[in-house]
Amino acid sequence: MSNQQHILIIRLSAMGDVAMAVPVIRALTEKYPECKITVLSKPFFKPLFDEIPQVSFFAAQVNTKHKGILGLFKLYRELKKENITHVADFHNVLRSKILRTLFIFDGKPCMFIDKGRAEKKALTRAKNKIFKQLKTSHKRYADVLNKLGFTLDLSNPTQINKKKLSKKIALFTGLKKDTWVGIAPFAAFKGKVYPLQLMEEVIKEMASKGFKIFLFGGGKREIEILNSIENTYKNVINLAGHFSFKEELEVIGELDLMVSMDSGNAHLAAMQHVKTITLWGVTHPYAGFAPFHQPDDYCVISDLKKYPKIPCSIYGNKVINGYENAMETISPAKVIEKIMYVLNK
Repeated sequence: MSNQQHILIIRLSAMGDVAMAVPVIRALTEKYPECKITVLSKPFFKPLFDEIPQVSFFAAQVNTKHKGILGLFKLYRELKKENITHVADFHNVLRSKILRTLFIFDGKPCMFIDKGRAEKKALTRAKNKIFKQLKTSHKRYADVLNKLGFTLDLSNPTQINKKKLSKKIALFTGLKKDTWVGIAPFAAFKGKVYPLQLMEEVIKEMASKGFKIFLFGGGKREIEILNSIENTYKNVINLAGHFSFKEELEVIGELDLMVSMDSGNAHLAAMQHVKTITLWGVTHPYAGFAPFHQPDDYCVISDLKKYPKIPCSIYGNKVINGYENAMETISPAKVIEKIMYVLNK
């Protein structure tokens, strides 16, 4: 049997949370090149880890063969064959708790994430709010590994190698001869979405400057909206509905800048060391979900004097009455000014 250390990292969802694990895992491979790492997540997220050396991906089929208690036992037996030596639970939900317990019974050291629920509750409550920066998810992930004996420094990430665009993508996007700006105008909850009419003003102005604008989104309704914007303005290309997730990641990696809501696309860009501006509505970067290694002033926040109870919730799923239009306090001119500042920095 091999004496090689083999770390199982569990993070099943959601896209942004899985993407935030990428720079942490990359740092782990750089400091501990002798370690083998297996990431357990949903099949869709495999492309996030394809280019990281030492990392294998194990697909959790949570809706089919790995569903329920019996399915988790089956998943455990499959993973046990991989000679796992350490378990890092970045998720800490019922599925991962059951799975890591089975490894504990097998004598494997297992550690799990502290999500900081009490301090997040204090940050988001309307009365007696404790408004302060909380530990980032990246740091929380690193803490799990630290408790297993794998110490990491995330403060100075090394340069990463990016793949050249495939011929298929290049035929669609054209060769990169100018500044490429990505815009991801959607999020899971309405309270995190910049009003579309204001975002169109941003797109119109940036496109008029000769920048090539790439739009990102998903789902039938979002694709219809993005197609309409593409057909309205020059220098605008909608990628939604045309490429696989893996192919979209390639385009994101080529961007000079990503403008995103507090959503997964921000983390997909930041994990590839792309400059990332985020627009914040009823959530706030103090909760710990700002994109990796981006300056604080890349976060554009709604007016806290007018809306002092922000953040209303951690994920944007709860909105205090009267706070529905908080993002309207971020003017298109302010977004454009920030874009130009970051591009010229």
